[in-house]
Amino acid sequence: MKRMGTALTAIIALIIVVVIYSFAYVVKEVDQVVITQFGNPVGDPITDPGIHFKIPLIQKANFFEKRFLEWDGDREQVPTKDRRFIWVDTYARWRIDNALLFLQRVTNERGAQTRLDDILDSETKSAIARYDLIELIRTSNREPIKTDDVTEQLGNAEFAQIEIGREQITREIIEAAAPKLKELGMELLDLRFKRIKFLDEVQQRIFERMIAERKRIAERFRSEGQGEASRILGNKERDLLEIQSKAYKTAQEIKGRADAEATAIFARAYDRNAETRDFYRFLKTMEAYESTITEKDWVLLSTKSDFFKFLRNQSGR
Repeated sequence: MKRMGTALTAIIALIIVVVIYSFAYVVKEVDQVVITQFGNPVGDPITDPGIHFKIPLIQKANFFEKRFLEWDGDREQVPTKDRRFIWVDTYARWRIDNALLFLQRVTNERGAQTRLDDILDSETKSAIARYDLIELIRTSNREPIKTDDVTEQLGNAEFAQIEIGREQITREIIEAAAPKLKELGMELLDLRFKRIKFLDEVQQRIFERMIAERKRIAERFRSEGQGEASRILGNKERDLLEIQSKAYKTAQEIKGRADAEATAIFARAYDRNAETRDFYRFLKTMEAYESTITEKDWVLLSTKSDFFKFLRNQSGR
Protein backbone atom coordinates (compact mmCIF):
# COMPACT_ATOMS: atom_id res chain seq x y z
CA MET A 1 0.00 0.00 0.00
CA LYS A 2 2.84 2.31 0.87
CA ARG A 3 4.42 1.79 -2.52
CA MET A 4 1.13 2.44 -4.29
CA GLY A 5 0.72 5.67 -2.37
CA THR A 6 4.20 6.86 -3.37
CA ALA A 7 3.56 6.06 -7.03
CA LEU A 8 0.21 7.84 -6.92
CA THR A 9 1.85 10.92 -5.39
CA ALA A 10 4.48 10.97 -8.14
CA ILE A 11 1.82 10.69 -10.83
CA ILE A 12 -0.18 13.53 -9.33
CA ALA A 13 2.95 15.71 -9.10
CA LEU A 14 3.77 15.00 -12.72
CA ILE A 15 0.24 15.92 -13.79
CA ILE A 16 0.51 19.19 -11.84
CA VAL A 17 3.82 20.01 -13.53
CA VAL A 18 2.37 19.27 -16.95
CA VAL A 19 -0.69 21.41 -16.23
CA ILE A 20 1.44 24.30 -14.97
CA TYR A 21 3.74 23.99 -17.96
CA SER A 22 0.78 24.05 -20.32
CA PHE A 23 -0.58 27.13 -18.55
CA ALA A 24 2.73 29.05 -18.30
CA TYR A 25 5.44 30.02 -20.77
CA VAL A 26 8.67 32.02 -20.37
CA VAL A 27 9.49 35.01 -22.56
CA LYS A 28 13.25 35.74 -22.77
CA GLU A 29 14.86 39.10 -23.42
CA VAL A 30 15.51 38.16 -27.05
CA ASP A 31 12.00 36.86 -27.73
CA GLN A 32 8.58 38.24 -28.61
CA VAL A 33 5.48 36.07 -28.48
CA VAL A 34 2.16 36.03 -30.30
CA ILE A 35 -0.63 33.96 -28.73
CA THR A 36 -2.93 32.18 -31.17
CA GLN A 37 -6.19 30.45 -30.38
CA PHE A 38 -7.19 27.80 -32.90
CA GLY A 39 -4.72 29.45 -35.31
CA ASN A 40 -6.04 32.99 -34.89
CA PRO A 41 -4.00 35.67 -33.10
CA VAL A 42 -5.23 36.75 -29.67
CA GLY A 43 -4.22 40.13 -28.30
CA ASP A 44 -1.02 42.12 -28.96
CA PRO A 45 2.47 40.63 -29.20
CA ILE A 46 4.12 40.03 -25.82
CA THR A 47 7.59 41.55 -25.63
CA ASP A 48 8.15 41.86 -21.87
CA PRO A 49 10.46 39.13 -20.53
CA GLY A 50 9.20 36.91 -17.72
CA ILE A 51 6.59 34.21 -16.98
CA HIS A 52 3.25 34.53 -18.75
CA PHE A 53 0.15 32.33 -18.86
CA LYS A 54 -2.18 30.99 -21.53
CA ILE A 55 -5.11 28.62 -21.79
CA PRO A 56 -3.73 25.11 -22.23
CA LEU A 57 -4.64 23.01 -25.24
CA ILE A 58 -6.58 25.91 -26.75
CA GLN A 59 -3.94 28.65 -27.03
CA LYS A 60 -0.43 28.37 -28.46
CA ALA A 61 2.61 30.60 -27.88
CA ASN A 62 4.48 31.51 -31.08
CA PHE A 63 8.02 32.72 -30.41
CA PHE A 64 9.87 35.17 -32.67
CA GLU A 65 13.31 36.82 -32.49
CA LYS A 66 13.73 40.43 -31.38
CA ARG A 67 17.40 40.49 -32.38
CA PHE A 68 18.83 41.51 -35.75
CA LEU A 69 18.66 38.69 -38.29
CA GLU A 70 20.87 37.92 -41.30
CA TRP A 71 19.92 37.56 -44.92
CA ASP A 72 22.59 36.24 -47.29
CA GLY A 73 21.53 36.50 -50.92
CA ASP A 74 22.45 34.12 -53.70
CA ARG A 75 25.03 35.16 -56.25
CA GLU A 76 23.22 36.58 -59.28
CA GLN A 77 24.35 37.39 -62.83
CA VAL A 78 23.22 40.96 -63.59
CA PRO A 79 23.85 43.33 -66.54
CA THR A 80 24.76 46.95 -65.83
CA LYS A 81 23.62 50.00 -67.77
CA ASP A 82 26.83 49.97 -69.84
CA ARG A 83 26.18 46.29 -70.70
CA ARG A 84 28.79 44.78 -68.40
CA PHE A 85 27.71 41.35 -67.16
CA ILE A 86 28.76 40.85 -63.55
CA TRP A 87 28.19 38.53 -60.63
CA VAL A 88 26.64 40.32 -57.65
CA ASP A 89 26.57 38.89 -54.12
CA THR A 90 24.65 40.84 -51.45
CA TYR A 91 23.78 40.51 -47.80
CA ALA A 92 21.40 42.37 -45.48
CA ARG A 93 20.37 42.78 -41.85
CA TRP A 94 16.71 42.86 -40.82
CA ARG A 95 14.46 42.34 -37.80
CA ILE A 96 10.86 41.45 -37.00
CA ASP A 97 9.23 44.82 -36.46
CA ASN A 98 5.62 43.69 -36.00
CA ALA A 99 5.37 40.10 -34.76
CA LEU A 100 1.60 39.89 -35.26
CA LEU A 101 1.75 41.11 -38.87
CA PHE A 102 4.80 38.92 -39.45
CA LEU A 103 2.88 35.84 -38.29
CA GLN A 104 -0.10 36.67 -40.46
CA ARG A 105 1.90 37.43 -43.64
CA VAL A 106 4.93 35.13 -43.63
CA THR A 107 4.28 32.74 -40.71
CA ASN A 108 7.93 32.10 -39.74
CA GLU A 109 11.55 32.95 -40.51
CA ARG A 110 11.77 30.43 -43.34
CA GLY A 111 8.91 32.17 -45.10
CA ALA A 112 10.59 35.52 -44.37
CA GLN A 113 13.81 34.37 -46.06
CA THR A 114 11.83 33.46 -49.18
CA ARG A 115 10.16 36.87 -49.32
CA LEU A 116 13.49 38.60 -48.70
CA ASP A 117 14.99 36.67 -51.62
CA ASP A 118 12.20 37.85 -53.92
CA ILE A 119 12.14 41.50 -52.84
CA LEU A 120 15.84 42.26 -52.27
CA ASP A 121 17.10 40.37 -55.33
CA SER A 122 14.53 42.13 -57.50
CA GLU A 123 15.36 45.61 -56.20
CA THR A 124 19.11 44.92 -56.46
CA LYS A 125 18.86 43.85 -60.12
CA SER A 126 16.69 46.85 -60.92
CA ALA A 127 19.14 49.29 -59.29
CA ILE A 128 22.22 47.78 -60.96
CA ALA A 129 20.56 47.95 -64.37
CA ARG A 130 20.16 51.73 -63.96
CA TYR A 131 23.84 52.51 -63.45
CA ASP A 132 27.21 51.96 -65.09
CA LEU A 133 29.69 49.56 -63.57
CA ILE A 134 31.98 52.30 -62.26
CA GLU A 135 29.13 53.63 -60.10
CA LEU A 136 28.86 50.22 -58.40
CA ILE A 137 32.52 49.71 -57.57
CA ARG A 138 33.38 53.20 -56.33
CA THR A 139 31.94 55.36 -53.58
CA SER A 140 33.61 58.75 -54.10
CA ASN A 141 35.70 60.81 -56.52
CA ARG A 142 38.83 60.71 -54.38
CA GLU A 143 42.10 61.46 -56.13
CA PRO A 144 44.26 58.36 -56.75
CA ILE A 145 47.67 58.27 -55.05
CA LYS A 146 50.29 58.09 -57.81
CA THR A 147 53.11 56.04 -56.38
CA ASP A 148 55.06 55.63 -59.62
CA ASP A 149 55.15 56.58 -63.29
CA VAL A 150 53.09 53.52 -64.26
CA THR A 151 50.08 54.80 -62.32
CA GLU A 152 50.37 58.13 -64.09
CA GLN A 153 50.49 56.44 -67.48
CA LEU A 154 47.20 54.54 -66.99
CA GLY A 155 45.27 57.57 -68.17
CA ASN A 156 42.16 59.35 -67.03
CA ALA A 157 39.88 56.51 -68.16
CA GLU A 158 40.93 54.42 -65.17
CA PHE A 159 39.82 57.16 -62.76
CA ALA A 160 36.64 58.48 -64.36
CA GLN A 161 34.36 60.64 -62.25
CA ILE A 162 31.21 59.15 -60.72
CA GLU A 163 27.88 60.82 -60.00
CA ILE A 164 26.12 58.46 -57.57
CA GLY A 165 28.47 55.83 -56.16
CA ARG A 166 27.95 52.46 -54.50
CA GLU A 167 26.89 53.87 -51.13
CA GLN A 168 24.00 55.85 -52.63
CA ILE A 169 22.92 52.90 -54.78
CA THR A 170 22.60 50.67 -51.71
CA ARG A 171 20.56 53.42 -50.04
CA GLU A 172 18.21 53.44 -53.05
CA ILE A 173 17.77 49.66 -52.81
CA ILE A 174 16.97 49.96 -49.10
CA GLU A 175 14.48 52.78 -49.70
CA ALA A 176 12.75 50.79 -52.42
CA ALA A 177 12.60 47.49 -50.52
CA ALA A 178 11.87 48.78 -46.98
CA PRO A 179 8.17 49.71 -47.58
CA LYS A 180 7.47 46.28 -49.11
CA LEU A 181 9.04 44.52 -46.13
CA LYS A 182 7.24 46.85 -43.72
CA GLU A 183 3.94 45.44 -45.02
CA LEU A 184 5.18 41.99 -43.96
CA GLY A 185 6.05 43.06 -40.42
CA MET A 186 9.78 43.27 -41.14
CA GLU A 187 12.23 46.17 -40.94
CA LEU A 188 15.19 46.31 -43.32
CA LEU A 189 18.16 47.70 -41.40
CA ASP A 190 20.97 47.59 -43.95
CA LEU A 191 22.04 46.09 -47.27
CA ARG A 192 25.53 45.80 -48.74
CA PHE A 193 27.31 44.40 -51.77
CA LYS A 194 29.44 41.55 -50.50
CA ARG A 195 31.16 41.01 -53.82
CA ILE A 196 31.00 42.30 -57.40
CA LYS A 197 32.85 40.21 -59.94
CA PHE A 198 33.07 40.00 -63.72
CA LEU A 199 32.03 36.86 -65.56
CA ASP A 200 34.98 34.56 -66.12
CA GLU A 201 35.21 35.19 -69.88
CA VAL A 202 34.81 38.95 -69.41
CA GLN A 203 37.36 38.96 -66.60
CA GLN A 204 39.87 37.14 -68.81
CA ARG A 205 39.48 39.76 -71.56
CA ILE A 206 39.95 42.54 -69.02
CA PHE A 207 43.11 40.90 -67.71
CA GLU A 208 44.44 40.59 -71.26
CA ARG A 209 43.69 44.25 -71.93
CA MET A 210 45.41 45.26 -68.68
CA ILE A 211 48.46 43.13 -69.56
CA ALA A 212 48.62 44.63 -73.06
CA GLU A 213 48.34 48.16 -71.62
CA ARG A 214 51.16 47.58 -69.16
CA LYS A 215 53.30 45.95 -71.83
CA ARG A 216 52.82 49.07 -73.95
CA ILE A 217 53.86 51.26 -71.03
CA ALA A 218 56.84 48.99 -70.31
CA GLU A 219 57.89 49.11 -73.97
CA ARG A 220 57.72 52.90 -73.95
CA PHE A 221 59.83 52.99 -70.80
CA ARG A 222 62.35 50.64 -72.43
CA SER A 223 62.49 52.87 -75.50
CA GLU A 224 63.01 55.96 -73.34
CA GLY A 225 65.64 54.09 -71.34
CA GLN A 226 67.51 53.06 -74.49
CA GLY A 227 67.41 56.64 -75.75
CA GLU A 228 68.70 57.90 -72.42
CA ALA A 229 71.42 55.22 -72.42
CA SER A 230 72.51 56.26 -75.94
CA ARG A 231 72.59 59.89 -74.85
CA ILE A 232 74.70 59.05 -71.80
CA LEU A 233 77.12 56.92 -73.87
CA GLY A 234 77.41 59.71 -76.45
CA ASN A 235 78.16 62.25 -73.74
CA LYS A 236 80.70 59.84 -72.26
CA GLU A 237 82.52 59.45 -75.58
CA ARG A 238 82.49 63.20 -76.15
CA ASP A 239 83.74 63.92 -72.64
CA LEU A 240 86.41 61.22 -72.99
CA LEU A 241 87.69 62.69 -76.26
CA GLU A 242 87.65 66.15 -74.74
CA ILE A 243 89.62 64.97 -71.70
CA GLN A 244 92.11 63.07 -73.87
CA SER A 245 92.54 66.11 -76.13
CA LYS A 246 93.14 68.40 -73.19
CA ALA A 247 95.56 65.88 -71.66
CA TYR A 248 97.48 65.53 -74.93
CA LYS A 249 97.65 69.30 -75.28
CA THR A 250 98.89 69.67 -71.70
CA ALA A 251 101.44 66.88 -72.20
CA GLN A 252 102.76 68.47 -75.39
CA GLU A 253 103.01 71.84 -73.68
CA ILE A 254 104.94 70.31 -70.80
CA LYS A 255 107.14 68.38 -73.22
CA GLY A 256 107.77 71.51 -75.29
CA ARG A 257 108.73 73.48 -72.19
CA ALA A 258 111.01 70.64 -71.10
CA ASP A 259 112.70 70.49 -74.53
CA ALA A 260 113.11 74.24 -74.53
CA GLU A 261 114.60 74.16 -71.07
CA ALA A 262 116.92 71.27 -72.06
CA THR A 263 118.01 73.12 -75.20
CA ALA A 264 118.67 76.23 -73.14
CA ILE A 265 120.78 74.19 -70.72
CA PHE A 266 122.70 72.62 -73.60
CA ALA A 267 123.18 76.03 -75.18
CA ARG A 268 124.54 77.51 -72.00
CA ALA A 269 126.81 74.54 -71.53
CA TYR A 270 127.99 74.76 -75.15
CA ASP A 271 128.80 78.46 -74.90
CA ARG A 272 130.71 78.13 -71.65
CA ASN A 273 134.22 77.42 -73.23
CA ALA A 274 135.86 75.73 -76.15
CA GLU A 275 136.65 72.50 -74.34
CA THR A 276 133.04 72.13 -73.33
CA ARG A 277 131.91 72.75 -76.89
CA ASP A 278 134.31 70.12 -78.21
CA PHE A 279 133.17 67.62 -75.63
CA TYR A 280 129.51 68.34 -76.38
CA ARG A 281 130.17 67.97 -80.11
CA PHE A 282 131.97 64.67 -79.50
CA LEU A 283 129.15 63.39 -77.24
CA LYS A 284 126.41 64.20 -79.73
CA THR A 285 128.41 62.62 -82.55
CA MET A 286 128.80 59.41 -80.53
CA GLU A 287 125.05 59.35 -79.92
CA ALA A 288 124.52 59.78 -83.65
CA TYR A 289 126.89 56.87 -84.40
CA GLU A 290 125.03 54.69 -81.94
CA SER A 291 121.62 55.51 -83.33
CA THR A 292 122.51 55.29 -87.06
CA ILE A 293 125.22 52.64 -87.37
CA THR A 294 124.91 48.96 -86.36
CA GLU A 295 127.17 45.96 -86.84
CA LYS A 296 125.39 45.05 -90.07
CA ASP A 297 125.52 48.50 -91.65
CA TRP A 298 127.89 49.71 -94.37
CA VAL A 299 128.53 53.46 -94.35
CA LEU A 300 130.11 55.33 -97.25
CA LEU A 301 131.49 58.68 -96.10
CA SER A 302 133.82 61.26 -97.51
CA THR A 303 137.08 61.58 -95.64
CA LYS A 304 136.41 65.27 -95.37
CA SER A 305 132.98 64.79 -93.79
CA ASP A 306 132.46 66.16 -90.27
CA PHE A 307 130.54 63.01 -89.43
CA PHE A 308 133.64 60.93 -90.28
CA LYS A 309 136.03 63.15 -88.39
CA PHE A 310 136.10 61.26 -85.06
CA LEU A 311 136.38 57.91 -86.85
CA ARG A 312 139.31 59.16 -88.83
CA ASN A 313 141.11 60.46 -85.75
CA GLN A 314 140.36 57.22 -83.87
CA SER A 315 142.00 55.12 -86.61
CA GLY A 316 145.03 57.40 -86.77
CA ARG A 317 144.58 58.26 -90.36
